[in-house]
Amino acid sequence: MTPNGDFIVRYDKVHRLLAEGDFVLTVSEGVKHGVHSSFYDLFHVSNLKLVEHWDTTEAIPAQSQWKNNNGKF
Repeated sequence: MTPNGDFIVRYDKVHRLLAEGDFVLTVSEGVKHGVHSSFYDLFHVSNLKLVEHWDTTEAIPAQSQWKNNNGKF
């Protein structure tokens, strides 16, 4: 958080963008509070307006800590 209370989130790469009907899902990676993270954002759109948004964020561990070679994405 910055001194004025803002959250620090930076999206670096969008891996997937999926849409069906009124819903759009983005799967991205970037940095949240200095931690390499994954972002899943689900948007509900109605009448060309964003009406709902759900998200989840998870830290991406260093490659040396991965359980397999598949990676996060």
